[in-house]
Amino acid sequence: MNKQSNIYTTIYIIVLVLIVGTVLAVTSLSLRDRQQDNVNADKMRQILASVKITANDGDIKQVFDRYIVEQMVINNAGEKIEGNAFDIDVATEIKLPDAERKLPVFVCKTDDGSTKYILPAYGAGLWGPIWGYIAVDSDGTTIYGAFFAHQGETPGLGAEIEKPAFCDQFAGKQLITDGNFHPINVVKAGQTPAGAEAYTVDGVSGGTITSKGVAAMLSNCLTPYKSFLENLSNK
Repeated sequence: MNKQSNIYTTIYIIVLVLIVGTVLAVTSLSLRDRQQDNVNADKMRQILASVKITANDGDIKQVFDRYIVEQMVINNAGEKIEGNAFDIDVATEIKLPDAERKLPVFVCKTDDGSTKYILPAYGAGLWGPIWGYIAVDSDGTTIYGAFFAHQGETPGLGAEIEKPAFCDQFAGKQLITDGNFHPINVVKAGQTPAGAEAYTVDGVSGGTITSKGVAAMLSNCLTPYKSFLENLSNK
């Protein structure tokens, strides 16, 4: 066949595309399990971060299994339902009415023997998704710790939600005060409403939209846990 002909060039390109496509497909399939393992490990690391526990890459699974003593799925009435908490896609669940959501709960037993309940959250920032985990004391009222992350917020501005200066504010805040449930407010520094100090934190400087996104995320994601938290509080 004439190598200078259009037919030869077309056949050559088609064969080359098929070969490259096959190689890429085989490579993707062979790495799928490893990629999923990395995603799972990162999720475990974030869950543990909300209770102030760190782990090296090599032993994240062992540390997670040591501290996370139970995983459960509940409904908005606080009742256990069937499901695997780790596999729940919170980004999908938040689009459903509260009564239809599957709500994951991760139960942590810390070194001092205390129990923490870790609740996931997912929402929207300025440039993309934001998410986090809120750890609550066994009283169902007091926040023990928090972890937040983002996909593409602006460095030095909205991206500051992942820094300790922002996350550490949540420790000690109250989700239930005087019998009333309050998702945590996020406001501009110095603008905390009178009487709301127990459930308000300062937003990040220059990241107004991201801060509002965190507030909306917490309201949307924590409110369905109200009955569950009230049940803990009443024990």
